[in-house]
Amino acid sequence: MRIIDKIYIDGQFITPHGTEIADLQNPSTEEKIGTVRLGDVEDAKAAIAAAKRAFPAFARTGKRERIAMLEHLSDAVAARNAELTEAMATEYGAPQYFTGFAVVHAASSFRHMAEVLKDYKFTRRIGRAEVTMQPIGVTAAITPWNSNYGFICAKLATAIAAGTTIVIKPSEMSAVQTQLLTECLHEADLPMGVFNIVNGRGDVVGAEFSRHPDIAKVTFTGSTAVGRQVLRAGAETLKRVTLELGGKGPNIILDDADLNRAIPTVLRVGLMNSGQACIAGTRVLVSEARKAEVIERLRVEIATFKPGMPSDPAVMIGPMVSQKQYERVQAYIRLGVDEGAELIAGGPGRPQGISHGWFSQPTIFANVTNDMRIAREEIFGPVLSVLSYQDEEEAIHIANDTSYGLQAYLHGTDMERMQKLASRLDCGRVVINGAPHEPLAPFGGMKQSGIGREFGSFGLDAFLEPKAVLT
Repeated sequence: MRIIDKIYIDGQFITPHGTEIADLQNPSTEEKIGTVRLGDVEDAKAAIAAAKRAFPAFARTGKRERIAMLEHLSDAVAARNAELTEAMATEYGAPQYFTGFAVVHAASSFRHMAEVLKDYKFTRRIGRAEVTMQPIGVTAAITPWNSNYGFICAKLATAIAAGTTIVIKPSEMSAVQTQLLTECLHEADLPMGVFNIVNGRGDVVGAEFSRHPDIAKVTFTGSTAVGRQVLRAGAETLKRVTLELGGKGPNIILDDADLNRAIPTVLRVGLMNSGQACIAGTRVLVSEARKAEVIERLRVEIATFKPGMPSDPAVMIGPMVSQKQYERVQAYIRLGVDEGAELIAGGPGRPQGISHGWFSQPTIFANVTNDMRIAREEIFGPVLSVLSYQDEEEAIHIANDTSYGLQAYLHGTDMERMQKLASRLDCGRVVINGAPHEPLAPFGGMKQSGIGREFGSFGLDAFLEPKAVLT
């Protein structure tokens, strides 16, 4: 049983002012594994005050100092890979293919930003003006539970590179992971107050970070509904805001696709992170000419995506993070049946042979139309919808006929054709034939999938303000 009763402010682990206690549970077993004491508004204010005190000196640090800090942070996280991985498996239930990537990815965030920093020009000559990119001020980061380490480390890395101090509110459901990660970050021995981490509820600590006048910028990853709240709260003091929100990614199988390659990739990107991923390609688009063939291949192939405990290396689908999330996914599966979609795999309830834990069956609906709620709303679980199109123009129309625009997927053999199609998709990223992640490329969404970009030089720009001095 883990008792998390500390938050991190001004370089120290301290007891929070807040007294609310929340239970922590293992989603694979539904067992209580600990408790976390949540910070309150006073704790949020204390964290902001610490970051504000640290900002003037930190903003004056140079590239060499910040690069050294980023490298120390990376080493500190990587040093406790095994413990961090085990904490994620227990508290989040993710399969080994995901937990094995998570800590490495988090640690590499600091190295990638150090590389960006080496070549970044903070001062540029533009005509008669000298333009300097200056640290924006104290930043607040609000992060979700579906990749706790990655989101915290990526946002912290960008803040360090920019010379801004930061306050972070992670998901309270990830408190064990956050505690271990904070211990790692503490070992890097950064100046006091440069980063501060407060466990707490979004409507308490997150809300205070979003509205406090001493916060210059908020970077938020989470649902579109909460993103709207953050934007409204920040508007009162004209905060700079970066929002990485929901998605309903089109997963387009072109008529020239090699299905031996495409089908496994379609399922992998559609069911990634047990379906609990904003970038998942959950709308599978297929031509009418190949519809029957694709549906049969999907039905057969999804049987290889084994659900189960994170201790089993063959498992591809873990549990939903909480009972609330499990019930949400189950409600959408029942809704799909009620809407008249054809259930070709999975369905309501737990997978066969699993009697406990918040596991949802990997589910595919066919004969889905784009006006159905299962095709339009983010489910955040292992549920895919197959939609058909007559030709390329209709495929693009269906793909773009959504309020979201985060990440899309194309599968085919004609690269020139796919490049042209990619330019017509309304989204921040397009992945062709399952191409690997590029950590230096900008990431973010169009429409209601967000505002702004993260990663690489584009992400660094968002933590800086340009000042022009004319001579």
